[in-house]
Amino acid sequence: MNNGQIIDLIYRLIFFCPYTYQLVSIFKNIINKQYQYLKVSLKTIFTKIKCKIMNKNTLILIVIALSFSGCELFEYHPYDGKITGETDINVKNIARIEQECEGKKSIRFALISDTQRHYDETEDFVESVNARTDIDFIIHAGDISDFALTNEFIWMRDIMNKLNKPYIVILGNHDCLANGEETFINIFGEVNFSFLAGNVKFVCLNTNALEFDYSRAIPDFAYITSQFNDRQPEHEKTVFVMHARPYSEQFNNNVLPMFQHITKQFPKLQFCLNGHDHTMKFDDIFNDGIMYYGISDISKRKYLLFAITDNDQYDYEEVEF
Repeated sequence: MNNGQIIDLIYRLIFFCPYTYQLVSIFKNIINKQYQYLKVSLKTIFTKIKCKIMNKNTLILIVIALSFSGCELFEYHPYDGKITGETDINVKNIARIEQECEGKKSIRFALISDTQRHYDETEDFVESVNARTDIDFIIHAGDISDFALTNEFIWMRDIMNKLNKPYIVILGNHDCLANGEETFINIFGEVNFSFLAGNVKFVCLNTNALEFDYSRAIPDFAYITSQFNDRQPEHEKTVFVMHARPYSEQFNNNVLPMFQHITKQFPKLQFCLNGHDHTMKFDDIFNDGIMYYGISDISKRKYLLFAITDNDQYDYEEVEF
């Protein structure tokens, strides 16, 4: 392991730590000279990592050491939203998908979800898909991050960018934490969007109503209905993609009848896709002939491969890697 890899490992350990916000509070308490609260806060953290805090001087020395042990290693805040590298991923890749699939009557695509902190498994997925020549594009059904840390989005983007074929990413509930939605928009794009692959329209939705305390229109019916006549007559078939499916704890289940009714009005609705549940789920959840296909998290080392053909048929398979 070289120095760069060691630094990266330490970096990940620090900023994936669930006690990061407590560390931020500690720095604030030093400034305010609130020693008693500082002592309790540090004990909470370092007890968990088997450190013994002896006295006030020891506490302060530890915090100072953390503060000045490397300017390049520590960031001011793990949610700083400072984006390095490529942005507008979905917009750019949608342009590629539409160009490469133009005129096609049959398409094939892979579905994954909930990569979160599974970096090794995602790397292996990329390698597996790159070895194939029969896939047009890849859909990531959300939770590309775990804590919505800025670098989580960046690291996973950099892994996914190694794909030979274009990919798009849906907003997941974990991606909404803190300022995650803003970071997601900056790197990937809008949370509701659509694209055409051949004659199939993919309508991609934010369905994480719980994360927004039901204070916003999620799912956004104004957006959904605007897509009904958009890009006709190219739009002959439809697929809906979301992170959380109807009846999940994230979905606004008060609007289930309306959601079912409106989505059924779209031209030749093929099926709906989702992530979130971390397991394979294949259900006709409304008993109306429309299947919902839920993909497991990437740690299960599986993806779904769909083929939509010219004869108004489709098929799928589970692929292990």
